[in-house]
Amino acid sequence: MRIPLSWLREFAQVPAGATAEDVMAELVKVGFEEEAVHRPTDGLKGPVVVGQVLSLVKEPQTNGKTINWCQVRVVPEGQEQTLTGKGIDPSGVQGIICGAHNFVEGDKVVVTLPGAVLPGDFHISARKTYGHLSAGMIASVRELGIGEDHDGILVLSRIGLDPEIGTDAMELLGLYDQAAEINVTPDRGYAFSIRGVAREYAHATGTAFTDPASKVAAPASLAGGYGVKINDDAPIYGKPGCDRFVARTVRGVDATRPTPPWMTSRLRLAGIRSISLPVDISNYVMLELGQPLHFYDQDKLSGDIVVRRAVAGEKLTTLDGKERALDPEDLLITDASGPIGVAGVMGGASTEVSDATSTVLIEAAHFEEVSIARSRRRHKLPSEASKRFERGVDWQVANVAAQRAVDLLVDLAGGTADEAGTDVGTAPDAVTIDLPAEFPAARIGLDFTEEQIVTCLEDLGAAVEKNDASWAVSAPSWRNDLETKEDLSEEIARLVGYDKIPATLPVAPPGRGFTRVQQQRRRLVQALADAGLTEVLAYPFVSKAANDTFGVAEAGAPRSAVKLANPISEEHGYLRTSVLPGLIEVAKRNHSRGFRDLALFEAGLVFLPGDTLGTESIPPLGAKPSDEVLDALYDGVPDQPLHIAAVLTGHDSPAAAGHTPRAWDWADALDIARQAGDILGVEIVVSQGHHQVFHPGRAAQLSLRSGEVVGYAGELHPKLLAAHDMPARSVALEIDADALFEAAADVIVARHISTFPVATQDVALVVPQEIPADDVLAALREGAGELLEDVALFDVYAGKGIEEGKKSLAFGLRFRAADRTLTADEASAARENAVAMAASRFGAVQR
Repeated sequence: MRIPLSWLREFAQVPAGATAEDVMAELVKVGFEEEAVHRPTDGLKGPVVVGQVLSLVKEPQTNGKTINWCQVRVVPEGQEQTLTGKGIDPSGVQGIICGAHNFVEGDKVVVTLPGAVLPGDFHISARKTYGHLSAGMIASVRELGIGEDHDGILVLSRIGLDPEIGTDAMELLGLYDQAAEINVTPDRGYAFSIRGVAREYAHATGTAFTDPASKVAAPASLAGGYGVKINDDAPIYGKPGCDRFVARTVRGVDATRPTPPWMTSRLRLAGIRSISLPVDISNYVMLELGQPLHFYDQDKLSGDIVVRRAVAGEKLTTLDGKERALDPEDLLITDASGPIGVAGVMGGASTEVSDATSTVLIEAAHFEEVSIARSRRRHKLPSEASKRFERGVDWQVANVAAQRAVDLLVDLAGGTADEAGTDVGTAPDAVTIDLPAEFPAARIGLDFTEEQIVTCLEDLGAAVEKNDASWAVSAPSWRNDLETKEDLSEEIARLVGYDKIPATLPVAPPGRGFTRVQQQRRRLVQALADAGLTEVLAYPFVSKAANDTFGVAEAGAPRSAVKLANPISEEHGYLRTSVLPGLIEVAKRNHSRGFRDLALFEAGLVFLPGDTLGTESIPPLGAKPSDEVLDALYDGVPDQPLHIAAVLTGHDSPAAAGHTPRAWDWADALDIARQAGDILGVEIVVSQGHHQVFHPGRAAQLSLRSGEVVGYAGELHPKLLAAHDMPARSVALEIDADALFEAAADVIVARHISTFPVATQDVALVVPQEIPADDVLAALREGAGELLEDVALFDVYAGKGIEEGKKSLAFGLRFRAADRTLTADEASAARENAVAMAASRFGAVQR
């Protein structure tokens, strides 16, 4: 919100010498943020004065152009020039070359004299051009930085001005004014107005505030005006989309009259472009009082105005010239011809006020926040009106704003106001909040006196009534954000001063800390980082194709995903069911920038919807839902397990003299998976796996001892790598970390270190080619019994000496007893038992 200081001074006691920085410093005290300063004099410096064209001689040039050699008086006749400087004629008449042709002799114009500086650091000086010494420039609005019109000179009579020659044009056009820009949080919509900011400035400085609404003599009641009906048969959350509609009529308006400079100056500083007098008046009232208005050409209306919801299939051409398909949830302004505006967002082109308009119908309505916000987002139509309506507008100020617009149209556009008017709707119930006397101190941590509490609340505009041990507080109509005792306590703290609140570090309760899962997650992430992997964060939004590919092991298998209602792009319209798509995109982006050797990982949530997704309705605001409603809400939330994924590309280390780096391979992906299990004390069983994103022969399935599949690891599919322009033989893994956390023991007990020696024996078994080595290893472990400490595969051979269709698997077995040294016969017997189990289960033959 930009606040011109001259405007603010009308309603708040801002010191005459205060700058925009000074105003922002005060507003920061009451919770606003500084944004910027807007000061025309930062880019425009005088002397810039009013001049009158005495003579104008047209001189054609050889280049085809015609220039005007002008004599311009810049000092009243009979007076001496008091300005000095190179190029300023003491006679008060300047010779100036001008290429524009929209002015004549006798016109009063704005003259920038030698020594002036225009926006863009354009210095004015006397210089010889077209055979003359031109000492100054006759300026356009664009050259002065007050508009975009560069087609011709600013002729002052055309904007309703007839100043004395030599008048300071910067003061005349309001260019010495300045504006402070602040950031307004969404809950404080009242501050999107001079009225709201002036009140806050008074809070910050402890000075008096004059409500601009109190300066408008609005009628107590209206009747007999233009017909208006409110017919909302499909309110959102049971709240009608419109609960007040004020309409006033002004006839005999001259819409072609110029907007006075004081108004255009303030609008410009407030960030609003001057368009025409009626439009400027509606914007001016909106900025002053916070109530958006809309003006209709009443002669273009047909029949009564009806506020209703859209009908499926209806369309409307809005003021920006675009035809929009309307949604049944849109709140519309309509007449007998159909829609003439999207309520609170933008009007329709068919009833637009133009230069030919003579009768203006003023709309000052109060619309419900959610309806406006949804229409604005649905149609991608941000406007100054919708910005205010969706944050909340004062219900009580509608008739005041309409009267203010009537007064300005009468004064500036020569109109005549109808005494009759329209005011329909139902006032909302007053919000009364019970504030216990001790609550603000308990909430904020600062002892407030009773006087401080009452004074702060009354300064807000609230009505305060003392009860036995509390106050009954009626929130003012412009503060729709005040609904609870917590809201009131925060307002008291804000007005007393945040700097008064002591800073005290809380004492952590003993015996508490991270939960078991939090500890496990931190150990796991830290271990992967310590192993040399780099943690990254990718977007959780992916395409449907990415979910279909990464979300299920088999191509074409059924897969459900959460579709976003308002995605950032059509290519990213779903929530991810796998972490790998985003991780691969990160790797791809790094490759495109020359980083080829990568070891990336991410710990992130995936979103797996169940049979129920969402609920049919959202509980109303202002009351805690019942347990049944909360259970239904939770049931509709997708399952969101934590997954750990990694992508490894290139080599494990940089090349160096005497060192050849090793390329990452599938075994590294398995090692990372096993390391994740070791950190948590969970044994991960590795077996031959099949997943559509992994190489058919170089993929491993990761399972728990219970048989639950928790992930996959291995080399990515060559077609996938080629499609993503990734290096060949890149490897990856993904594990369901939540499944590991659940399987992990609460306390990991270290294994006892035996003092007895180990007995090692090897065995080579010939088995059919299709039997996984891990299955044979499991049979050996089971058959060897409790004396077996460890078993590992160390060789696989198929070829000469081995029957076709079979392979030789060589295992190393370690035996140890906890209470004695094993004999060779005991170790051999255990080995024979292991071989017997493999033979009975797989037909294994000892080689």
